Amino acid sequence: MKQILLLEDDEGLNRGISLKLKKEGYQVFSAFTIKEAEEFLEQESIDLLISDISLPDGNGMDFCRKARQYSNLYIIFLSALDQEVDIVNGYDCGADDYMTKPFSLLVLISKVNACMRRASVKQEGQLLISQDIQVQRNTMQVYQKGESVILSKKELQLLIYLMENAGRIVTKEQILEHVWDMDGQFVEENTVTVNISRLKSKLQTKAIENVRGLGYLWTEKVRKE
Repeated sequence: MKQILLLEDDEGLNRGISLKLKKEGYQVFSAFTIKEAEEFLEQESIDLLISDISLPDGNGMDFCRKARQYSNLYIIFLSALDQEVDIVNGYDCGADDYMTKPFSLLVLISKVNACMRRASVKQEGQLLISQDIQVQRNTMQVYQKGESVILSKKELQLLIYLMENAGRIVTKEQILEHVWDMDGQFVEENTVTVNISRLKSKLQTKAIENVRGLGYLWTEKVRKE
């Protein structure tokens, strides 16, 4: 059974989300403070963290950064902070998705299910190599010039999808379908653009080209080992 850690200090909202997730078949650990969440993270094998940002004993983004140091779990932020800079900062600290309050519980469940489907897919264990970038899919690790590069799971999936389609233009709709596992109905309009920008910045690469009006293209050759 997949395990979810829910960090939300609003007791009513925490209870409502928890009950719905349990009905979906997930095991849910509810935390109301970062301290409680840290204990669950140390004691349990958590697959997905759903976290608020403004919490009684700290900042959810700081907790996310800490969790990223020793765990490869998925992370979804739920926050009333709805400015573009807040959303970008959320992705920057390692989140895989970001939802602003108020939000649809059905949309949250859809996003959770998509994350869990991704978590259940076995990686093929192939090494993707393009110039100085190496992607080890079975260990979810990326290296550039021999140095480890920290990417969120969505950034990693986006990178793999672009590299697997090297030399071929992929549209925004195709990216949403294959990376977010959705048709785009519940995804922020600038989600793909923001993640492409973050990926290019972290890798400092010109291999990702924006083909105006068509989509995105990985311009360098890719080999598999």
